[in-house]
Amino acid sequence: MTKIRAVVFMFTLAVLTSGCTIIAPSYAPDYSVLDSLKRQKVSKVASVTVEPKDPNERVNNITLRGSTLASPSGSYAKYLEDAIKSDLTDANLLDSSSLFKLSAILLTNDINVAGFGTGYGTIEAKFSIYRNETAVFDKKIKVETEFESSFAGAVAIPKGQNEYPNLVRALLKKLYIDKEFINALQN
Repeated sequence: MTKIRAVVFMFTLAVLTSGCTIIAPSYAPDYSVLDSLKRQKVSKVASVTVEPKDPNERVNNITLRGSTLASPSGSYAKYLEDAIKSDLTDANLLDSSSLFKLSAILLTNDINVAGFGTGYGTIEAKFSIYRNETAVFDKKIKVETEFESSFAGAVAIPKGQNEYPNLVRALLKKLYIDKEFINALQN
């Protein structure tokens, strides 16, 4: 019986430590932040674009202890773009006839589960708002998150995987409550 357990343990260990691809969970909005944004009486936005679209760009690749954390959207820039569009749609702030366009460039994007008890997420993007092709807002926003992790990869990898939507939510919350962002959409 102990030989069978040893074989099962070794097989399980080999599967969990091998480089495999896992998918980041879908984004879920923070409705309290969206409600607050709606109360600011901001203008609607016509379109949202986030770069770089190339899935081979560094910011579009995250590795968790040898396992690839893939975006369900194909790239993390597209994940962020979809999250913003979802938020603006839920807040009734997306309108193709608006004079305002929102764009972003994803600059930093990483989940680190290398620690012994704490994992870290880092994301930074440069956001711009254009009104009639004139920039009215241009700002880099960076967020870092901390989450409980583990030395054991079987625990750390899923924790890192589940942290990604929280990281994006924290970035967008910081954007949506930014006074300059709100002022740009109110003028």
